[in-house]
Amino acid sequence: MGKRLKMAGLLLCIFTLSNGITMNSVKAEEIGLTPNASSAMLIEQSSGQMLYEKDSREKLPPASMTKIMTMLLVMEALEKGELTLDEKVTASEHAASMGGSQIFLEAGESMTVDDLLKGVAIASGNDASMALAEHLAGTEDAFVEKMNQRVKSLGLTDTHFVNPTGLPAKDHYSTAHDMAMMARELLKHENITTYTGTYEDHLRQQSDDPFWLVNTNRLVKFYDGADGLKTGFTSEAKYCLTATAKRNGMRVIAVVMGAPTSKERNGQIVKMFDYAFNRFETHKLYEKDVAVGTIRVEKGQRKHVNAVTETPVSILTPKGTDVSTLTTFIKLDGPLNAPLAKGDRAGEIHVKQDGKTVSKTTLVIQEDVDDASWWTLFKRSLAAVSGQ
Repeated sequence: MGKRLKMAGLLLCIFTLSNGITMNSVKAEEIGLTPNASSAMLIEQSSGQMLYEKDSREKLPPASMTKIMTMLLVMEALEKGELTLDEKVTASEHAASMGGSQIFLEAGESMTVDDLLKGVAIASGNDASMALAEHLAGTEDAFVEKMNQRVKSLGLTDTHFVNPTGLPAKDHYSTAHDMAMMARELLKHENITTYTGTYEDHLRQQSDDPFWLVNTNRLVKFYDGADGLKTGFTSEAKYCLTATAKRNGMRVIAVVMGAPTSKERNGQIVKMFDYAFNRFETHKLYEKDVAVGTIRVEKGQRKHVNAVTETPVSILTPKGTDVSTLTTFIKLDGPLNAPLAKGDRAGEIHVKQDGKTVSKTTLVIQEDVDDASWWTLFKRSLAAVSGQ
């Protein structure tokens, strides 16, 4: 059953965007980009629609942008209750031995998950990343396995991680496209930007020598709306950045890989941001966690469960465009078999124009549903026999 949206005009442009035609029609010179980066990508976060790309499927070393996946696994563990922000993490010899960017953990030193997240998100600390990885999975290898499993679950085929830091390693690679998709997933955890969007902070504040953190992503201070996400640099990868900014309710993600200098990298991100904010706008249809239907549950403690929006549902259009005759169609999975966990897939919302889908957003289960006890099933059988 579709819900009619009163917004007026341009459906063709939405259809064009959703099918990636703008990817080919927008030239670098229209945005003002130079050809000096190896690859780039620009998307709108809510819809995932691509606004620009350059060689976005080329496999390249991602350097510390790797930590986007590290942070994603940490945020998911926090959401599941497997970690808490005030939980203490003790650094191993291995974690303390990491080179490159670091917060200078000593072997045996303990910090909270909260402080280590600051160390990763703000200072790009390799030691902080490794300490979190080992604490969460037991060993670096076990954590890396989780990273690559999560990559596969996102449907990404051009990424392979060897470590949780991004330090140079054989067969450690990703693409601008895949980094944008991982960033989009990380940004579902809205409080991550309280870390990635902080320009400066301190660790070990109770000591005689607090450690000053300054964000490696200078855009969070100098670009209006920027609040993340992760820089990267090695001599092999050159200068990389997966960045995000939000204005007037619209969030965009821009990725640059292989820029020759940090100034060039930041400049190209700014040009992509400006292009997105100057040319496009979003129309929000649903907030996050809105119940849009119920699904029957077989052999569950409850017979029905709500399906809710996993993320806000928005449509992206060129600025000033009126959009009419859009419909939304709720497509629910089911009936589903218990047990079910909060966040399990429940279906999709399709936004359609002239019968063609222009946007799809996943629906999820609102709450856990346990298996029904034998007594519950027995009572239901009796009720069915008696016609109740």
